[in-house]
Amino acid sequence: MFKKQTNFNQHTSNNQPVEVNIGDRFPLTIKRLGINGEGIGYYKRKICFVPNALPEEVVVVEVTESNAHFLRGKIHSIRQASEYRIKPRDSYANNVGGFELEHLEYSQQLKFKRDLIQQSLEKFQPRGFKHYQIKQTIGMDNPFEYRNKAQFQVRLLDGHVAAGLFKTGSHDLVDLPTCAVQIPVTMKVMRQVVKIIEALAIPIYNEEDHSGIIKTLVVRVAQGTGEIQLTFITNSPKLPHKRELLEQISTQLPEVTSIMQNINKGESPLVWGEQTVHLAGEEAITETIGDLKFRLSARAFLQLNPTQTKVLYAETAKALDLNPTDNLVDAYAGIGTIGLTLADQVDQVRGMEVIKDAVDDANFNAKQNNIDNVSYEVGTAEELLPKWLDDGFFIDALVVDPPRAGLDQQLIESILNARPEKFVYVSCNPSTLARDLVTLTRDYKVEYMQPVDMMPQTPKCEVVVKLVRI
Repeated sequence: MFKKQTNFNQHTSNNQPVEVNIGDRFPLTIKRLGINGEGIGYYKRKICFVPNALPEEVVVVEVTESNAHFLRGKIHSIRQASEYRIKPRDSYANNVGGFELEHLEYSQQLKFKRDLIQQSLEKFQPRGFKHYQIKQTIGMDNPFEYRNKAQFQVRLLDGHVAAGLFKTGSHDLVDLPTCAVQIPVTMKVMRQVVKIIEALAIPIYNEEDHSGIIKTLVVRVAQGTGEIQLTFITNSPKLPHKRELLEQISTQLPEVTSIMQNINKGESPLVWGEQTVHLAGEEAITETIGDLKFRLSARAFLQLNPTQTKVLYAETAKALDLNPTDNLVDAYAGIGTIGLTLADQVDQVRGMEVIKDAVDDANFNAKQNNIDNVSYEVGTAEELLPKWLDDGFFIDALVVDPPRAGLDQQLIESILNARPEKFVYVSCNPSTLARDLVTLTRDYKVEYMQPVDMMPQTPKCEVVVKLVRI
């Protein structure tokens, strides 16, 4: 049997190309962790990415990918293990996403996330980056059982209904009997619903011919109230045996207070479709943050870690250092969680969000919490900020909490035109944060950066950045 062979543009001292074959093995010293939590080493000066390897380890790597720019491999054996390597709680942690750092002792995960910010700054080099104060990452006392929501893919495996996650880089399902990072009741609900689906013989989605019904189960827990929402994502508006399904869930899982169906027909890279239907119970569940209540509809965004959300928002408030006379703008507002938690510290809050349902939830949440100095509008910040300024609304303070893609360039220009005195950037992606700071530091300096570990056991990092107008 011949191995796939790929040459890359690496040369030996006699200027001959180094030939690397898929399946070749060689020892490698791991120098650091990359942005996805993989180990990074250098084979004849060519960068090599090795999932599950840790800094200072010597591993024997088996090459799985080779091209002109990098190598990728898997661990064949470990010759010298890191002193910080631990046994993962989940046996499948090396196969699926969401557990990438479960083999790394937690104190070192916190150090890595701080270093990840430094790496991003060194790559993009915003003004003054060498002098930024990057504080120690705020972690959790118990960095497990924190996730309040999960999307489990549903397929048939060996003739039985299975629910879990896809293997990294594939659509091969890994059935999850347990999951150490989920709030435990999430797994209880998912496993019991799988049993009910199998007993009722409800058709399961088949990716090859796009047949069947149930694609995905979404379970969300409101930690503050104990309410649970279950959403069936289906390939069709039809849901066979719906009456029996709902009856059995009601009997066997009384903690489920809301059941929804989302229709996402055929092959799609997106998990959610546009249409959501109410099946049973309430149409939404209620979460609490501090003394405030928040309505969560099926597609509403909320941070996945309720314990650390309180920490994140407290750090945001500290960085903003608001006054009772301030006008605050809450960009990328979602369902209003940040703006509403800060409303009692300012004169007015205005927020914007592009998703109408989220804006409806935000305004509903203001009303149900008797907060009358906030308003939310549908639209982008780059559209609404100039409009508000033209209408005479003076912006004293701004908080942005964008998705992983970071800030839109037009929004950055709008911020620089508005020049609010107080400005906090809450980022879930150090790379796009560092990119955005290149432009923002024309008019602002970074006073400090506070990492908060919102997703232990993963390489994902949240950071609160206090910006001060120059």
